[in-house]
Amino acid sequence: MSPNTGEDAVVSGAHSANVPILREGVASYLADSDPEETQEWMDSLDGLLAEAGPERARYLMLRLLERASKQRVALPALTSSDYVNTIPTSQEPEFPGDETIERRYRKWVRWNAAIMVHRAQRPGIGVGGHISTYAGAAPLYEVGYNYFFRGKDHPGGGDQVFFQGHASPGMYARAFLEGRLTEEQLDGFRQEKSQAGHALPSYPHPRCLPEFWEYPTVSMGIGPMNAIFQARFNKYLANRGIKDTSDQHVWAFLGDGEMDEPESRGALAIAANDALDNLTFVINCNLQRLDGPVRGNGQIIQELESYFRGAGWNVIKVIWGRNWDTLFAMDTENALVDLMNNVSDGDYQTIRANDGKYLRENFFNRDPRTAKMVEDWTDDELWALKRGGHDYRKIYAAYKAALEHKGQPTVILAHTIKGYGLGTNFEGRNATHQMKKLTLDDLKNFRDKQEIPITDEELERDPYLPPYYKPEPDSTEIKYLLERRKELGGFVPERRHTFTPLTVPGIDKLKKMRQGSGNQEVATTMASVRILKELMRDPELKKRFVPIIPDEARTFGMDSWFPTLKIYNPHGQNYTSVDHDLMLSYKESTSGQIMHEGINEAGSVSEFTAAGTAYATHGEPMIPVYIFYSMFGFQRTGDFIWAASDQLARGFFLGATAGRTTLTGEGLQHMDGHSQLLAATNPAIVAYDPAFGFELAHIFHAGIERMYGPGSEVEPEQGVEPVPHDEDRNVSYYITLYNEPATQPAEPEDLDVDALLRGLYLFRKAENSGLEADILASGVGMYAAMRAQEILAEDHGVAANLWSATSWNELAKNGLACDRYALRNPEGEAQVPFVTSQLEEGAGPVIAVSDFQRAVPEQIRGFIPRAYYTLGTDGFGFSDTRPAARRFFNTDAESIVIAVLRGLYKEGTIGHDQLVQATRDLEIDSVDAAPEQTSDPGVA
Repeated sequence: MSPNTGEDAVVSGAHSANVPILREGVASYLADSDPEETQEWMDSLDGLLAEAGPERARYLMLRLLERASKQRVALPALTSSDYVNTIPTSQEPEFPGDETIERRYRKWVRWNAAIMVHRAQRPGIGVGGHISTYAGAAPLYEVGYNYFFRGKDHPGGGDQVFFQGHASPGMYARAFLEGRLTEEQLDGFRQEKSQAGHALPSYPHPRCLPEFWEYPTVSMGIGPMNAIFQARFNKYLANRGIKDTSDQHVWAFLGDGEMDEPESRGALAIAANDALDNLTFVINCNLQRLDGPVRGNGQIIQELESYFRGAGWNVIKVIWGRNWDTLFAMDTENALVDLMNNVSDGDYQTIRANDGKYLRENFFNRDPRTAKMVEDWTDDELWALKRGGHDYRKIYAAYKAALEHKGQPTVILAHTIKGYGLGTNFEGRNATHQMKKLTLDDLKNFRDKQEIPITDEELERDPYLPPYYKPEPDSTEIKYLLERRKELGGFVPERRHTFTPLTVPGIDKLKKMRQGSGNQEVATTMASVRILKELMRDPELKKRFVPIIPDEARTFGMDSWFPTLKIYNPHGQNYTSVDHDLMLSYKESTSGQIMHEGINEAGSVSEFTAAGTAYATHGEPMIPVYIFYSMFGFQRTGDFIWAASDQLARGFFLGATAGRTTLTGEGLQHMDGHSQLLAATNPAIVAYDPAFGFELAHIFHAGIERMYGPGSEVEPEQGVEPVPHDEDRNVSYYITLYNEPATQPAEPEDLDVDALLRGLYLFRKAENSGLEADILASGVGMYAAMRAQEILAEDHGVAANLWSATSWNELAKNGLACDRYALRNPEGEAQVPFVTSQLEEGAGPVIAVSDFQRAVPEQIRGFIPRAYYTLGTDGFGFSDTRPAARRFFNTDAESIVIAVLRGLYKEGTIGHDQLVQATRDLEIDSVDAAPEQTSDPGVA
């Protein structure tokens, strides 16, 4: 061992004597160039502690750190600071507006928001709602509305504002004052069908109110991550030269309880790594979850500060209002700050739920020095002390600092009171989130506190329907409010549906992809990559594609895109790639087109959402193509995909390595046999399970045409009835792809493309005569079905027609729509489900097979006009060869043959002995009898 290393090195010499007192060993590896000077500094600190005490020493150390930071000395960041405002009063900018006027109409908004929810509880309605979230957060929004949120007519483009879901009543109430919503619409809150045409959805739901809301946020955790990737996508658009987004900002209003969701914190480092200074989180720290305190024994603001600082964010705390400044000036011994640092959130909440006397006795009187500071204050004066999240000046200073900060995203931690202004029965109470009604006394107290010019008589006339308040349009306050929005570029929130549709090349552009693969075996995953590559030969269409890959490009055969499309990185590529001398080397670029998200499926869907709604957010139609292990799509990120559908996203989800028997050897966690079923639960997903490359060509072409072609810029009218599924352009496509190479047949000359797109077409008619049957197959199940068709003809004389079921889900949706029509229109002409019309002229049993569980083809059972039998891969997947797995699940050719013969037996056209003998001969109950695997195992 070297004499200058190891444990012995830290116990001898001046340098070693300094090391043990370094905090957490942060400098234990650093060489001391001047041990003597170091010891002088240590002695100086010891002397300061002895003479002035730890408080003074702490203050000076913090000032030194502050000075070092300003002088660009590289130091580890402090993870948390005192429980005080980040921006000192001396550094606050002048407030630019008339606070008196602004506070006046803020009270009107708060009143109308609460009254809207209260009126929604009237007898016969009782649809719920939340009033306390907005009541406590109103100033946070109003400062944004008055000075920061830019509308879509702003010269630099509009901001993207993610509103806290439970605060939606406040946005409706403000839009009412702005003249955008009517009283009738407020009274239609949460009654979207019974009051269709003048109703408002419960939360921010763009699909329900598409001209108003832009971003669905109420599923906790989705808003934070989607906001991060929205900001990231804005930078992507700018760096690729598609749109200048440099003057657009993303604001996300979140709850402190919401930050416990893993998704809320999971992408914070991405925002810091990408230096997203176009992003600000505003966390409404009212210290409460839905049931009780977020951190009763701790301090959630301090925890969040540490977390965000550690992730690389700029943190601004807004904890105390301006009337605390007098007390801070008196706090020469830091007694007040020390007290604030040590009071738990549970106590802060309880104190605020009482009165000024309680505040004095249970807060200030904890320390004789702080008790002395307020001895001349009345209880009412103490009770008037505000939290920072209720002070316009403190909020304005924080927002302004956030916008001016460069190189990092910013989080503002604003200390508020849930239910603020609603009265003592609501403010800070554990049950305040669930409280939706106000008693007559509550209404009167609330009215008085908000200074609403409504009389007792008006309230007493019908306590279920207290009046809204809206002054005349020419009032000083309304004119002021509207002028502020005009100066900032229009109203917020507002969603626009204005873009130029794309010119989609004709299907002949994909002629080569429809000619088959000859003798070459090609998996549908690779076929899709080739189709996309061919589509991207069109220069206008090429720039619209946004490939999104969660670290599996090589598995999917997309590594060929690395050197041509390049991988997006806002910092470029500042290193030499290990494969730089190869043709398919890893290339990163500031103008890269591929969004390579790493092992981050949730972030990938958030990226998909930002890209898939750019047609509305930015007026730029972009085509996201997100390819992933199908098992890790709807199962892992289904809530994000649901939110993408709510946000009216358009694009392609590609579930690669699909099927429960196809991904050879990977096992239970990877083998997907149910993603098509999960996709069926989302009304905005058009799902396909194609077998062949030519089918893929038509699906991709039709998808782009539907989502972005002529007419796609027209937003359908909202009514009682939903837009018919086949007419809805606000859809995304889910296509399952396989990694099993196979010879791709050429497109049949008589292909019925419309039938293919609707979900079922006749692929190969039986060439023999005999007993009849029909086989419906999808995906890799088609190859087993093709072989089964041959065995049935050669060995059993059965003429089985072979149908390609490209979409079980589309067939089911069509059938259900016909059923619903029949239920509601018994006197009308019956609508025939498409699958029924396709099969009604045939005879014999119908057998369905896929590489998914039976519930997928079972969706159409009610619309099959004959006896129907399904085969599928029910149960967990496992590691084995494809033939062994298919024999186990009974989805191979031999099992299909027996299923057909069983159907014929049950209808009495063959004998039982024939069925038994065939079953014995084909050994479908023996995995050992399965053939050896001959196909390429593919890449996993």
